[in-house]
Amino acid sequence: MSENKIQLMREKIKILNQAAKTYYQENREIMSNKEYDELYDELLRLEKETGTVLSNSPSIHVGYELLTDLPKQAHERPMLSLDKTKDVADLKEWIGDKTGILSWKLDGLTIVMTYLDGKLQKAVTRGNGEIGEIITNNARVFTNIPLNIAHKRNLTLRGEAVIRYSDFKKINNAIEDVAAKYKNPRNLCSGSVRQLNNKVTAERNVHFFAFSIVNAEGEDFDNSRINQMNWLKSQGFDVVEFKIVYSSNMEETVTWFEAHVIENDFPSDGLVLTYDDIAYGESLGETSKFPRDSIAFKWRDEIKETKLLKVEWSASRTGFINPIAVFEPVELEGTTVSRASVHNISIMEGLRLGVGDTIEVYKANMIIPQVSGNITKSGTVKIPDTCPVCGGRTEIRQEKGVRTLRCLNDDCIAKQIKLFTHFVGRNAMNIDGLSEATLEKFIAKGFIKEFVDIFRIEKYKEEIIEMEGFGEKSFMNLITSIHKSRRTSVVRFLYSLGIPNIGISNAKSICRHFDNSWERIAGASYDELIEINGIGEIMAEAYVDFFKKDKNRKAIQNLLAEIEFEKTDISNVERTLSNMTFVITGSLEQYANRNELKKFIEDRGGKVTDSVTSKTDYLINNDYQSNSSKNKKAKELGIPIITEKEFNEWLKKGKSQKK
Repeated sequence: MSENKIQLMREKIKILNQAAKTYYQENREIMSNKEYDELYDELLRLEKETGTVLSNSPSIHVGYELLTDLPKQAHERPMLSLDKTKDVADLKEWIGDKTGILSWKLDGLTIVMTYLDGKLQKAVTRGNGEIGEIITNNARVFTNIPLNIAHKRNLTLRGEAVIRYSDFKKINNAIEDVAAKYKNPRNLCSGSVRQLNNKVTAERNVHFFAFSIVNAEGEDFDNSRINQMNWLKSQGFDVVEFKIVYSSNMEETVTWFEAHVIENDFPSDGLVLTYDDIAYGESLGETSKFPRDSIAFKWRDEIKETKLLKVEWSASRTGFINPIAVFEPVELEGTTVSRASVHNISIMEGLRLGVGDTIEVYKANMIIPQVSGNITKSGTVKIPDTCPVCGGRTEIRQEKGVRTLRCLNDDCIAKQIKLFTHFVGRNAMNIDGLSEATLEKFIAKGFIKEFVDIFRIEKYKEEIIEMEGFGEKSFMNLITSIHKSRRTSVVRFLYSLGIPNIGISNAKSICRHFDNSWERIAGASYDELIEINGIGEIMAEAYVDFFKKDKNRKAIQNLLAEIEFEKTDISNVERTLSNMTFVITGSLEQYANRNELKKFIEDRGGKVTDSVTSKTDYLINNDYQSNSSKNKKAKELGIPIITEKEFNEWLKKGKSQKK
């Protein structure tokens, strides 16, 4: 019997270690927090029953070895994990007749900061608890860290580096490649804090919240952690939000935190309870894994039973097709939820999902809907052999022990999300409300298969307003933006098609050359195109090939039925700058800004680029002696540098000859 239990322990350890490795080292998840906690608790029970603790058990190992090139340093005192509970009664019993501090358990990266002579000397990550990484340069650019403090003797403190949910969303929305997006704020924070270039860290808006003092030379806190926290505030540190608790007010204080977790912009995965009495806490010592002066409180997940209605399959640009559980709506943590990602085939098969099954759902960390279990386990859900977006063949692949479903069609629309993002962009059709993430959702659901479908999205109104993040108002705002975009310029439309190498500047040149006539633009020949300044042979060939393809001609024909071109007055301005290329740099005096001067040049047939090259005719810069890179490059290449005044006088005299 004991041998069977030990074998069961080996199996659980293998799964737990793999889950921890993928989470901490590879920034991905193969199981939910709830599943991990339950498996971990089962392992502890077996270890207690057998009296055996295996050498690779996560119960005696803290974290994993580091895999970066950052220098490493051993901690003076090991940084242990905290024992945990989900029962408020346990907190009341633990605190007894003592005074405690109850604070957020922030979900970021723990950092040890050392100050000397009032200045930040060193910052080291928790690492594996014994050895961390030195990230001092990165810590210096944390949003709220004090670089100089009043205390001039040695100070060593610990705290948590975190990234707010609001910043996490902004950063993730700016990442075009879905596969490169961060799964949660903790992963983003870990990657940001451990950058080799602290410029990246500075752009990520990392915050630091102190939660304990290791050593404050020369300071007397009267044996109180509360005094320590208040002293840290006086030195300029933000400290983790905390409340003073006793056994008598524990329940109401925990309830207060639970009520505020949803509105808390900083990610947290529970609470931490610590004795205010420093000496008493230290006298309790520690186990091989846990200190005895603190305990973590994990949110007791609100689990609801519901009926699985169907499993949808969501295709992404990476080729992965992920299962989404759709169930009868339930109220969880104050909101109604009806959908939850099942992440991959391995998790879906482990849950043995089937339509009509009674499943259990909850919100991980009270935020993200998850399927935690399946009571009936019929296992009748079929894995599709075709992609829900393009109908192409699918294939199950196994990588690092995880089974995933992939679409094998390289031309799958879901894989071409960048084309759609470009089409709706500001310089193209300029459709607000269609972010890359929204486009990906619409494509995955089959609402959009080609560009023209965007203008016909109203027929999916009911489905869209039920989607997470949408509603009647946001849907109507989107429709208004789409209708507004129907009236557009020929330049915007040409640029929106995503023709290889045709940027907005080249699109303007082409449209100007053909007097904004779409018939002439679409029917342009190779010989006509290479006559246009800035259009080379390769670009001309790609352009002609694009308009030759039946698929593209049909797509354009469909779009032309939905849009209307603005009337464009053919300028009577003499095209004195035709076939000439300019670069503008430095401040301007006679034009409001560079865009005004750029338009002035383009109206006269010229082209404005951002970089000085051998093809540049003139660099416009009011400071000839400037040491700017553009000035240096122009001088190296023998490109004339002229001022604004010289440019205007030059035009008045009609000197439009090339250099």
